[in-house]
Amino acid sequence: MKETSAWSINGFLGLLLFVIGAGAGVLLLTQEYIVSGIVLIVVGIIFVSNITAVQPNEASVINFFGSYKGTIRKSGLWLIIPFSTRKKISLRVRNFNSVKLKVNDIEGNPIEIAAVVVFKVVDTYKALFDVDSYEKFVEIQSETALRHVASKYPYDRFDSDGYSLRGNADEVAAELSLELQHRLSVAGVEVIESRLTHLAYSTEIASAMLQRQQASAILSARQTIVDGAVGMVQMAIARLEAEGLQLDEERKAAMINNLLVAIVSDRSASPVINTGTLY
Repeated sequence: MKETSAWSINGFLGLLLFVIGAGAGVLLLTQEYIVSGIVLIVVGIIFVSNITAVQPNEASVINFFGSYKGTIRKSGLWLIIPFSTRKKISLRVRNFNSVKLKVNDIEGNPIEIAAVVVFKVVDTYKALFDVDSYEKFVEIQSETALRHVASKYPYDRFDSDGYSLRGNADEVAAELSLELQHRLSVAGVEVIESRLTHLAYSTEIASAMLQRQQASAILSARQTIVDGAVGMVQMAIARLEAEGLQLDEERKAAMINNLLVAIVSDRSASPVINTGTLY
């Protein structure tokens, strides 16, 4: 079952009926028409007791002896079905900040992760009657979805293509939002956005993983430097041969060695001037 609109009329009409009924009842009492006067006063009280005020971005769910009769979403003063009960529910956009969860990524490394979920109620019937407490439901399902998504990716990735929690935060957040929407639709909740607010290695492996990150970064940088150095050496030899300077294999090897050492070294090279010959 889904949310439907409840029967209602302008609440100020209910106030007018109360004033008319109560006034006529008092008038009849003064004229000793006791039964008729009491009936009119009771009818007026019934009218005024079934007036409900609905605030902006708020809904009032109407129940009549355990039967759902609909929801009033429009703000204002409304007269509803007599003897019915109403339950107010907020339609405002809200945030849920998860606690820091300790989970294992796809490589088995323990990490700490947290997220914020922005949501609002879009179906008041499902929010009130399909789950026990929709706010508690959002909390538990958000943490469950976060654990599931975090376990599908590595914390970081240096040596291969693919998503990682640290390097692809937007993609991970989008997947988290989709999974949350699938889980929370049963509670009549719409997920507007979700974002990771905390991501770190657990304290017991943080130092070791930092060293690993540094080593991987150094290795990646060295590979880039070597690739560039080889290209520069090839360009230098090709330029010399284009100018008509022919080098034998031994001189080429010596030149390549010197250029690679000068380019790849992480310190400034100290040149050695050779005034003799290689032979």
